[in-house]
Amino acid sequence: MHALRRFLDTLYTVSGVAAALCLIAILTLIVLQMLARWTGEVFPGAPDYAGYAMAAASFLAFASALNKGAHIRVSILINALGPKAQRIVNIWCFGIGALTAWYVTYYAWRFVSFSYKFNDISQGQDKTALWIPQSVMLFGTVVFAIALTDHLLRLIFKGDHGIERSAVGE
Repeated sequence: MHALRRFLDTLYTVSGVAAALCLIAILTLIVLQMLARWTGEVFPGAPDYAGYAMAAASFLAFASALNKGAHIRVSILINALGPKAQRIVNIWCFGIGALTAWYVTYYAWRFVSFSYKFNDISQGQDKTALWIPQSVMLFGTVVFAIALTDHLLRLIFKGDHGIERSAVGE
């Protein structure tokens, strides 16, 4: 069990680091595009690649943010409840969240597979095969769905979801 826990925590951390690298890529692309404009050169596809990196950063960050307690939670109601009611409400919330995340994952998979099947390419100057950036989004949704399911199962079987408490939420 400890090996699985270590693997999942590492997966969430790696996903967060990948999201941070995507943000650095966005910064780099914007700076390169600015330099290209100042020198009179053209950097075709830079806005498209920055958009792909933004989508990747968003989806890759979900699981890490959840694990660190950085997602927005309205805890006024939950804090007003007793421990047993808190547990029931948290199980219900994580259950709905996990089901929704797996639903999004399923349709993200279909989205990627259709793009691959029909050789869909971007409309911009870069002509990128869209299944490539969409695959990163799919990976992020899978990791997020795993994280929600992980925390739901921890809550059911151990009594605690294992999410770090944010100082902001206190």
